[in-house]
Amino acid sequence: MKLDKSEMLLYVVTDRTWLGDNKLEDQVEESIKAGATFVQLREKELDYDSFVSEGIKIKKITDQYQVPFVINDNIEVALAINADGIHVGQKDMNALDVRSLIGENKILGVSAQTVEQALLAERQGADYIGVGAVFSTSTKNDADDVSYETVKAICEAVSIPVVAIGGINEHNISQLKGYGVDGIAVISAIFAKSDISKATKELLELSNEMVKGGV
Repeated sequence: MKLDKSEMLLYVVTDRTWLGDNKLEDQVEESIKAGATFVQLREKELDYDSFVSEGIKIKKITDQYQVPFVINDNIEVALAINADGIHVGQKDMNALDVRSLIGENKILGVSAQTVEQALLAERQGADYIGVGAVFSTSTKNDADDVSYETVKAICEAVSIPVVAIGGINEHNISQLKGYGVDGIAVISAIFAKSDISKATKELLELSNEMVKGGV
């Protein structure tokens, strides 16, 4: 599926850590209303039925606002709810096998830490690359940091959109200017905030500035 690079500007990844008394779908809708351009449902602990139930609720919202919606890692859930696609890491199934399972019309995102991984993912049918962690992050303790030079090299090597992920927030996003990324993927920078709408609007503006900073 051909993705417009503008859809990668502000890619939000869910995390129920900061839910409190709120519903995940309400937080997602708030972020979309404020400008989020892409949504990934990431659940590491939920059982299959709960994951599917949550996915169905969120897909109704993303469909309503026509925002791309992918599932992290779980192909079965992605297919069960007819999500727009799936995002997989290097430790998951390779992109070629994932593409054969989901078909040609679903979005396939792949995490990469090297140019070689990114090029292979593109050849195997990835629609976009997630590069990170660009900064240290508490959300993914197993994520290896990726240098700015590698981020730039990946962006120059592939023709598909590249989104930076890992520890990005309103204070450090400007450091990514000039490296060629098409947007940022964030978790706590939005969902850990008391005012999700304000945080989303601010990050969208900063991401626009970063992307327009050129290469």
